Amino acid sequence: MIKTFFRKQAIWIGLLCPLAGFAQQTEINVLKFKNVKELKAFFKHGETNYPIISGHRGGMTKGFPENSMETFANTLKYMPSFFEIDPRLTKDSVAVLMHDATLERTTNGTGKLSDYTYAEIQKLRLKDPEGNVTDAKIPTLKEAILWSKGRTVMNLDKKDVPLEMTARILKECNNEAVMLTVHNAKQAKFYLEQNPNWMLSVHIKTKKAYDEYVKAGIPWESIIAYIGPEYTPENRDLMRLLQEKKVMVMISSAPTYDKLPTAEERAKAFVEIFKGGADILESDLPVEVAEAIKNLVPSKTPQHKYLGKAKL
Repeated sequence: MIKTFFRKQAIWIGLLCPLAGFAQQTEINVLKFKNVKELKAFFKHGETNYPIISGHRGGMTKGFPENSMETFANTLKYMPSFFEIDPRLTKDSVAVLMHDATLERTTNGTGKLSDYTYAEIQKLRLKDPEGNVTDAKIPTLKEAILWSKGRTVMNLDKKDVPLEMTARILKECNNEAVMLTVHNAKQAKFYLEQNPNWMLSVHIKTKKAYDEYVKAGIPWESIIAYIGPEYTPENRDLMRLLQEKKVMVMISSAPTYDKLPTAEERAKAFVEIFKGGADILESDLPVEVAEAIKNLVPSKTPQHKYLGKAKL
């Protein structure tokens, strides 16, 4: 009798609350790599590629704060993606995710992040893109990397965390399915000396920068190349040079086309970026990008075998 009663109560609650347990049953799109060789195969340019989306800081969606696991999970509900994130240091040298040096824009705190200890910032809550305070806390870099394993790839931008500390944290996490943004060949060489398997997102906006990477002997199979926020005559030439080396090239629409006033204008720009030859589009609006380019996705590409689904 008692078991029957509680079973009926559970069914009744389920009918009244259809979202009960939603967080445990959310299906997300994942990037599944058994090893770093598969990671590099996924990010290898070919004649027919899956158009890859990078969520800039995870994405900018109402209700979801940037640089948080809540936002990463929400974006992955709509499409496979990897994420550019921003590690910064607290007063007591804990690497956390925070784009700005100050707290006001993205949290309910004030002042510089570097003036607070990790314990102190855990009392704060993150804001969504419209400034609404959420329940989300500021995550550590280590938490984000561990969360990403088997789900996605984190691309670590360079803020104030020393290269040596970043390398140490990555080794502690035992996750080679990461990517490291570097702004010059010297930084690239440092990381590859620490671990030759690591993938790099390198800034190559000019022929001079391209030549510096060639001179430094950075292996092409270890990089994707960010060539700028829009196409220019020079970076179109760079795109051809890089793709001849099987290097994927990335355009970021975050400072440019993401700011167009209407969804229609933005969608047109996103489509044109891929039609123009880019392999990867980084955007503050990854969900919009996925919707805009859905008709551009080939039915079969070398990347398809690394795409999957998982429950969160």
